[in-house]
Amino acid sequence: MIKRRQFLAATAATAAALAWPSAQAAGGRIVRKIPKTGEPIGVIGMGSWITFNVGADAALRDARADVLRAFFAAGGGMVDSSPMYGSSEDVIGYCLNRLKPEGGLFSATKVWTSGKAEGREQFADSLRLWHLDKLDLYQVHNLVAWSDHLETLVELKRQGRIRYIGITTSHGRSHHELEHVIATRPEFDFVQLTYNPADREAEARLLPAAADRGLGVIVNRPFRRGSLTDRMAGKPLPGWAAEIGCTGWPQVLLKYAVSHPAVTCAIPATSQVPHMVENMAAGTGALPDADLRRRIQNHIATL
Repeated sequence: MIKRRQFLAATAATAAALAWPSAQAAGGRIVRKIPKTGEPIGVIGMGSWITFNVGADAALRDARADVLRAFFAAGGGMVDSSPMYGSSEDVIGYCLNRLKPEGGLFSATKVWTSGKAEGREQFADSLRLWHLDKLDLYQVHNLVAWSDHLETLVELKRQGRIRYIGITTSHGRSHHELEHVIATRPEFDFVQLTYNPADREAEARLLPAAADRGLGVIVNRPFRRGSLTDRMAGKPLPGWAAEIGCTGWPQVLLKYAVSHPAVTCAIPATSQVPHMVENMAAGTGALPDADLRRRIQNHIATL
């Protein structure tokens, strides 16, 4: 059981989150403002774990360029990667070099190493692989050596080589440490975590804490690494899906994730253009309200 003052703090933070402005529509596309700057960003971004790890295969690289082209054509912005994801950064750079998006890209990658010097080398590698001279968001991946890397990230931000600093986890066992980090280190601008109707641990403390500290929240694994979409394949959509303009379960899951008032964007990953088009459609139209969110949770729990 948590102490009374901890409960009151969490409750107050939740109330603050629920008081945030609703997502704003821009030309039909839903955007949220990055809390610390007010910069608008589309609520559907793009992840690259597994899907962009295709090595030097020319045909697969060109296919990923088509996926990224569809993403930008639909108004996409945040593209997230990591050195952990094999050749993904290299493939993203290849695609960007071909597409040359002007003004639409919000580049987000990570440092993933236990050494401070190696972290600096990874940053330089990421710039080279992405064919960029600065990054929008640089994150500490899965809290690995975060205190060692934070000094470097703060210096990179001061130099104008990154615009935002973030920290990530994909593991519930790290939530306690992550909560402590974001509560005590104001240098962070973003936190990335797992959130979907089946993985809701972040609702209890992390999402309220992020709202309380004014952090942007990036949702990873909105499909639970594909297990939720696999579970719901072939299952009919309930009538309420039409209320928020959903034509498929992936859109329901994405709209659920980004409808939480503390969430800034979600980063589903795909290797197929039709799936990208479907994902991006979740970033338009209406979002579920609190009542519909509960109905989505309850329905998915029965499948």
